Amino acid sequence: MKPLTFRRLAWICASLLAVLFAAVVLALKLGAVPISMTDLVINLARVAVGKNAQLSSDYRLIIFDLRLPRIILGMLVGGALSVSGAGFQALLRNPLADPYVLGVSSGAALGAIIALIAAPQLPLVVPAAAFIGATATIAAVYFLGRREGQLDSTTLLLAGIITASFLSALIIFLMTTLAGRELRGMAFWLMGDLSTPLPASLRWIFGVGLIVGVGAIYSTAADLNLITTGEREALHLGVEVTRVKLVVYISASLLTGLAVAVSGAIGYVGLLVPHVMRLLFGSDYRVLIPTSVIGGAIAIVIADTLARTVVAPTELPVGAMTAMAGAPVFIYLLRRRLP
Repeated sequence: MKPLTFRRLAWICASLLAVLFAAVVLALKLGAVPISMTDLVINLARVAVGKNAQLSSDYRLIIFDLRLPRIILGMLVGGALSVSGAGFQALLRNPLADPYVLGVSSGAALGAIIALIAAPQLPLVVPAAAFIGATATIAAVYFLGRREGQLDSTTLLLAGIITASFLSALIIFLMTTLAGRELRGMAFWLMGDLSTPLPASLRWIFGVGLIVGVGAIYSTAADLNLITTGEREALHLGVEVTRVKLVVYISASLLTGLAVAVSGAIGYVGLLVPHVMRLLFGSDYRVLIPTSVIGGAIAIVIADTLARTVVAPTELPVGAMTAMAGAPVFIYLLRRRLP
């Protein structure tokens, strides 16, 4: 493992931010109404110098009212899911751990749906219910995955899959109580939907929650490097394993709950992105966590751009695009781990 310096971390993050900027520009350009690159650059420059009045109303609607808010929401959701997946993989010492695979996303979705049915007029209830659902699910999966006092990777994976199936059945049951139009919208939302702008009342909650969740997990990065070698070894080296597990589980559940509350269950981002970042930059969690934030943002922006353009003007669920990329990776990792 290469020694970590601030300069190395800054260069890595700057490189990923450059890729993210290119992905955002491409996402702004592509869509049902294509925008030329020249017009895009000129109009963005006008906005940068405060000449918004020179933009046409149609252009402002397409770029700044529709596409840009969607891109920003996708970046936040991608970063949250990626860091959540990296945290679960470290604590459970299982490369297959992911909020979607473990059923945490399904638990958050169930909590959000119950809140939407019971109290749709209270926006703060939805992220809170999603967080409670995610926390309860990861707690159940954790205890179901233990055998003789130790975590068993195979049992943990099966526990997550079974829990996700059970929660999906409950979600389907609740959805049958909805009207036709609401049912269609809810079904599309469950597959991952970024078309609905983030309500003003939730913007500060999502932003603060993302910063707190990612910051809390990053504060345990050095301890996570030791925990991945084994909890007993980490204890002998002075790591407060119980405290670290509590911080990461709560923070990862918070991030998953927030992401699901605003975008539905987008799968495999927390599995795919941390593995790609490990291949590129190593397994040091002091590098992996910040690169996962940016890498997750890149992944969702690209996936959402494809979802909007592959069969334009019809849109595909973002979760369908991430599943097509993440499912083969999951199968590969599963085959590699099985004897």
